[in-house]
Amino acid sequence: MNYRHSFHAGNFADVMKHITLVRILEYLKRKDKPFRVIDTHAGTGLYDLSGAQSEKTGEWRAGIARLEATALDAEVMALLAPYLDAVSAARETGATLYPGSPWITRNLLRTIDRLTAIELHPQDYQLLKHLFAGDIQVRVIHLDGWLSLGAHVPPKEKRGLILVDPPFELPNEFDRMVDGAVKAWRRWPGGIQALWYPIKDRDAVAAYRAALSETGITKILDLSLMIRAAGDVPSLDGCGMTIINPPYVLKEEMDKILPCLATAMGSARGASWSADWLAGP
Repeated sequence: MNYRHSFHAGNFADVMKHITLVRILEYLKRKDKPFRVIDTHAGTGLYDLSGAQSEKTGEWRAGIARLEATALDAEVMALLAPYLDAVSAARETGATLYPGSPWITRNLLRTIDRLTAIELHPQDYQLLKHLFAGDIQVRVIHLDGWLSLGAHVPPKEKRGLILVDPPFELPNEFDRMVDGAVKAWRRWPGGIQALWYPIKDRDAVAAYRAALSETGITKILDLSLMIRAAGDVPSLDGCGMTIINPPYVLKEEMDKILPCLATAMGSARGASWSADWLAGP
């Protein structure tokens, strides 16, 4: 499947991914020491939901639009507030804009923190570079994101997060995720990694999870959000986030958030979620 960011901006998978990202960033900000975020497949940073690509799918209507229209309890709203504030801040620059992961990350950085945003697609790279032109806290690099797991790890800050969010254009992306995670973990065993993946081929997902659990990485938390049950024809029924070295509070937080996302963005029957340890804790 091709999961090009611009076609799916603001959909249920984006919402789940970005909320998880924000909860990790909020944890990293608890300490005074600086950190770096390495976004390996950064995209363009901002997406126009009224544009041709977003309108072609209209997926944001069942994603961010549904979440914002859902009444949530105070505890969950407090956890989602930094994410929803970032979405609102993006709209201040354009009423129909939705922020991608590099924009959300930059919105939440302190003055001591840094972002390395990596993008291979030449047009997307140019848009991303223009978006952060003159920003000394952001470095935009034109590179295959998989290569960054060797060349840019560990960062000099020794604290931070690697966000891996590939487009899944090739059939071996799950294998590359496992290989890349192991490479990065060996170079930076204390770093946090967040690996996003689509749930369409359930056998492939099960094999990916099993392979990760056998790598020797000691702490792996796997989160999933299903918006419907499996049908006769394979489709994007859900998504997952695998977190290596997750913040100790993350599972507790996502145990509260994920059921609310399933209710807000899932179908009346078949929506589900999980937060399971593949290794550890």
